[in-house]
Amino acid sequence: MNTHISLGRRGEDAAVDYLTELGWTILDRNWRCGQGELDIVAYDGVRHVVFEVKTRSSARYGDPLEAITPAKAARLRLLAWQWATSHGVGRTLIRVDVLGLVSEGDGFSVDHLKEVC
Repeated sequence: MNTHISLGRRGEDAAVDYLTELGWTILDRNWRCGQGELDIVAYDGVRHVVFEVKTRSSARYGDPLEAITPAKAARLRLLAWQWATSHGVGRTLIRVDVLGLVSEGDGFSVDHLKEVC
């Protein structure tokens, strides 16, 4: 398996573990539609939250959260609305967060950026 893909999968698994430890319910992973894919959709007990997960092997070339450009944020918002519509969830009850993960030995450090758009 490609090392990059393996790191990404491990990062997404770690992100799910992080959210589960917070008591959140995971509703979808790798949800796809014609416009793209959402990494994780979760519910915190109040709101539905779409997560973009960015995983890096180190911070040598910058923070993983720096990969979220205004164009990427707009696309995530569109995909969040697509998910909400397909699941009967009002748009006002969904937000978009980003989880930046950096590999640290066998685990990851997690940076949770809320309401990116």
